[in-house]
Amino acid sequence: MYPPRFSLIIPSTLEEALEALSRYGEEARVLAGGHSLIPIMKLRLASPRYLIYIGKIPGLSYIMEEAGKIRVGCMTTHATIENSDLLKKKNPLLPETASKIGDLQVRNMGTIGGSLAHADPAADYPAAITALEAEMVARSIKGERVITAQDFFRGPFSTALRSDELLVEIRIPTMEGYYGTAYEKLVFRATDFAIVGVAAVLELDRGGVVQRARVALTGVGGTPIRAKAVEEELIGRQATRELIAKASARASEGLNPPSDIRASSEYRKAMASVMTRRALLRALERAQEKMGSKI
Repeated sequence: MYPPRFSLIIPSTLEEALEALSRYGEEARVLAGGHSLIPIMKLRLASPRYLIYIGKIPGLSYIMEEAGKIRVGCMTTHATIENSDLLKKKNPLLPETASKIGDLQVRNMGTIGGSLAHADPAADYPAAITALEAEMVARSIKGERVITAQDFFRGPFSTALRSDELLVEIRIPTMEGYYGTAYEKLVFRATDFAIVGVAAVLELDRGGVVQRARVALTGVGGTPIRAKAVEEELIGRQATRELIAKASARASEGLNPPSDIRASSEYRKAMASVMTRRALLRALERAQEKMGSKI
């Protein structure tokens, strides 16, 4: 099916793009890589009168470190994130997550800004961004504001972005010390969206006690969900396989996942604990490798 008619606007500067968003508001949608927006337009689930293509605007694709954070431009592709040496060294959760998005063609064209602004409830980045407690930088002709990951996702395909705002940058922390991260994703085919996805961040002290734990799930609700019960079970305790198993069993607490043709709600709840355990075990292994010890 073809999408309905629309007018294409191709700004050459960020200011021009923001002016177009301000002018057309709810009638406009931003087009980045196109892998999220074009399919839903073909299905007539979105019918914007104006598409604002930002692919010609210079300076929106970058990965740089500044003041203890890594800044990622909205037009940075999944492939660029996957292969970034800076991210692999300072925050490996994001490149690992990017490596599991779609296929090679999708990763070469799709962008982190487009994926996050689309807010698909089964997408991969939202879980990682939530576990990392990232900051989202939105800009309009009125100025700039920073939105936390916790406040950014409002519901299925819904974010805190206003109609005149563009997500221009994502800021994630640099990571040091005895930390480990992992992203585990349950799919039927490698290129699918997640049935259940789990992003995990663990930080240990010198004695192997969990100092920080962040676990976020995708595919089990309208937005990414922090597994607070799991985190509470881990923090302040000696990191062991037994502790991971006990904490992971609490991943399904309070969950009410959807049922669809891919999986039932009950199956997703059960797999939430399984995938959480896998992600935490890999994160723990990586943290303990930095300590020179084994589980």
